[in-house]
Amino acid sequence: MAEYQNIFTQVQVRAAPEMGLVEAVDLSNRTKGARFSTLLGWLGNAQLGPVYLGSFGVISLGAGLVWFFMVGLWFWDQAGYNPAVFMRDLFWLSLDPPAPEYGLGFPPMREGGYWLIASFFFLISLCTWWVRTYLRAAALGMGKHIAWAFASAIWLVLVLGLIRPILMGSWSEAVPYGIFTHLDWTNLFSLTYGNLFYNPFHALSIAFLYGSALLFAMHGATILAVSRFGGDRELEQIADRGTASERAALFWRWTMGFNATMEGIHRWAWWFAVLVTLTGGIGILLTGTVVDNWFVWAQDHGYAPLDQ
Repeated sequence: MAEYQNIFTQVQVRAAPEMGLVEAVDLSNRTKGARFSTLLGWLGNAQLGPVYLGSFGVISLGAGLVWFFMVGLWFWDQAGYNPAVFMRDLFWLSLDPPAPEYGLGFPPMREGGYWLIASFFFLISLCTWWVRTYLRAAALGMGKHIAWAFASAIWLVLVLGLIRPILMGSWSEAVPYGIFTHLDWTNLFSLTYGNLFYNPFHALSIAFLYGSALLFAMHGATILAVSRFGGDRELEQIADRGTASERAALFWRWTMGFNATMEGIHRWAWWFAVLVTLTGGIGILLTGTVVDNWFVWAQDHGYAPLDQ
């Protein structure tokens, strides 16, 4: 049967749900049950629960829901409380930051004050979820790799919505909450500061973005390809290299010229993914604060064409 399994025809194994650690662990804040999702099981035998929230998790979910409903109510108001208009214009609706004349002050509610309050709850939600992630890893004796990866993403959010606007002296520099308006902001940001394509940190961010997508896809494909030899049991292959890791390494050397180990590939992929938002945040932070025009900057440094 294993010979005929592929990504589309998986046998979904069902057993008693794995409830995790119970000794020397506080169970009072953890849900009591668990179940399986057949739909999610198409990608991997998905067990849902138990879920541990704890104090920081509750605060994070509460603040996140406040932000979500604040933005939603603003959109609802923009649509004139008409459900048809709301659904039709959802991608164009937007909650915008204050206008430039307000600087870093607190404007009237309908002129950006509402955005500031919503952003406060958004910040609280992100930061408390990070604390929860760190504390859960510590409680389970894990490394903090997930928390630090999440911190890299939060760094970019903070640069866009808090740090750079403060350095620029105006909340108007922040990103609006909206789908197309978010894209419009990005386009205008690039045009205003001389084309972000000449920002070297933007280039690094895109390289790591594509690189991490490629690395994760190649790693996932390699493990699927040797799963018939036990390659999906990666911890065993790391501690006691078997035919799966031997074949995977041989394939990579044949096709790529080198091979990352069963353990090392995860470090490669982790760093590539983390550096997407880390370098992206640096590039955004320097824009307008240090460099006013990236095209002129690139000309001065010899890799953009000089004006004819």
